[in-house]
Amino acid sequence: MGEFEDPYGDDNESDEEIVETNDDEGMEIDEDEEETKHETYMPGKEMGENEVLVVDNTAYEMLHTMNVEWPCLSFDFLGDNLGVNRTTFPMTAYLVAGSQAEEQKNNQLYILKMSQMNKTKYDDDFEDDNSDDGLDDDPILEYKAIPHQGGINRVRVMPHPESHIVATWSETGKVNIFDITSAVKSFDVPGVMVNPKNIKPMYTVNAHGRAEGFALDWSKAETGRLLSGDINKHIYLTNPTDSSFKTDIQPFTGHQSSVEDIQWAPKEKNVFASCSADQTIKIWDARAGKRNQLNVKAHDTDVNVIHWNQTTEFLMASGADDGIFKIWDLRQNFGSNNTAPVASFKWHTAPITSIEFHPQDSSMLAVSGADNQLTLWDLSVERDVEEEKNINSDVQDIPPQLMFIHQGQEDIKEIHWHKQLTGVIGSTASDGFNIFKTINSQ
Repeated sequence: MGEFEDPYGDDNESDEEIVETNDDEGMEIDEDEEETKHETYMPGKEMGENEVLVVDNTAYEMLHTMNVEWPCLSFDFLGDNLGVNRTTFPMTAYLVAGSQAEEQKNNQLYILKMSQMNKTKYDDDFEDDNSDDGLDDDPILEYKAIPHQGGINRVRVMPHPESHIVATWSETGKVNIFDITSAVKSFDVPGVMVNPKNIKPMYTVNAHGRAEGFALDWSKAETGRLLSGDINKHIYLTNPTDSSFKTDIQPFTGHQSSVEDIQWAPKEKNVFASCSADQTIKIWDARAGKRNQLNVKAHDTDVNVIHWNQTTEFLMASGADDGIFKIWDLRQNFGSNNTAPVASFKWHTAPITSIEFHPQDSSMLAVSGADNQLTLWDLSVERDVEEEKNINSDVQDIPPQLMFIHQGQEDIKEIHWHKQLTGVIGSTASDGFNIFKTINSQ
């Protein structure tokens, strides 16, 4: 597993996924005697006194870790001009992340470039036919840090082919919009010099008052439209003008508790969804006033996150405080009294913290929880009762749709698929970032 070696970030300890058993600790053992025993670890299994978790690098095509000065609750990948559907190594990715510093005045908006990310080397005989030379080269991390007033609850990048506009949800109750285009260019364009301390918000949404929030999303169908939802149940729409932005005076109202997440419909300019601690998901149309059009009691606990499938527009995923996540078909009486999910999964043992469909494969889903698991699911897989009769009893309780469990991070907060690096996932947690690609992700 690669760790970023650079003068700005701290090294992070290796991820942990396999139980390594050594019952002969303290005894002298000849090298030719029995090798260390390994077994697959499943979440919830009790570990022995002399057992430790170690990462199984053979399960990953690529696995890298990195740290910045302060942990980050949220991040988003930045688009680049290096090509789409990239699969060759070494890989390069850009992202923006928001800090949670101990003191409000010390917070920063990080702009990161991760390059020279090679395929994971897991043994001495490792050979790679899909990579340039230099497998042993360390990955490179470069960054810029923009001062930010208040801890950053959520970061979202505006979809745009050329510029890099970023919105941040601050714990101070303000939503700030930054143009970081010059800072991103400074990584790659000779002669572009940028002092990050001079980058200030180009616009600030003050409509929320002192109420902070987490719900934030840019429209993909109409550039520059931004929605923000707060803990006081309000959702505000900010629209672009010729030279700046303007926020509506009146909010969208309807939720009875904190608005936890918000999502624009992938191809609709005015339709969006929101979820709340009031246990509901609501569908809105910005053309039809400030009240919701559809309403569903989606979970029995707080609904923390939702995600609208980007390729199959009638599918939506939601995750709740009780660890349950559900899949909804918006065509099947959504909003009626008999609305029911098309699938419901109870694998995670703590609140769902992030959920996201694969950007190209509508059946693939990534989910993270406060149980320190990041799971990958293939919703196209169906249960085969006959085949299950021959399955080892240790894995009979595993849903057939569960493809992968990534562990080793503490308190995972947010996950994203990279839209241009095929099958690559990023995650942020209290102990840093992971960026990886599993052997079974496409």
